[in-house]
Amino acid sequence: MTTDGGPARADGERIHELEEEVDQLRQAVSSHAVVDQAIGMMVALGRVGPEQGWAVLKDVSQHTNIKLRHVAEMILVWGRQGEISPEIRAELEEALDRHGPAQIPGVPPTD
Repeated sequence: MTTDGGPARADGERIHELEEEVDQLRQAVSSHAVVDQAIGMMVALGRVGPEQGWAVLKDVSQHTNIKLRHVAEMILVWGRQGEISPEIRAELEEALDRHGPAQIPGVPPTD
């Protein structure tokens, strides 16, 4: 019998590593879903394509120095409760102006 734990210890360490990896993957899947939902809100409310919706979220994140996932969460709360911080709202409006359509589809152009 060895005092270092031998193969049993190595197995326990490997199990711990795998459990941590599973937790990280779960967080990644959850984060991806939140961001995708926020992009969907940008598509619906901002009348932009998914690529522009992604760019809007990135811009807001970069200009506010808030992680993209947290920006996405705030936008989802805004969609459910109608509340968003003035700072995020201002950045969101500016980002939509930069990336949004030059004209709303179905509305005749103004001269």
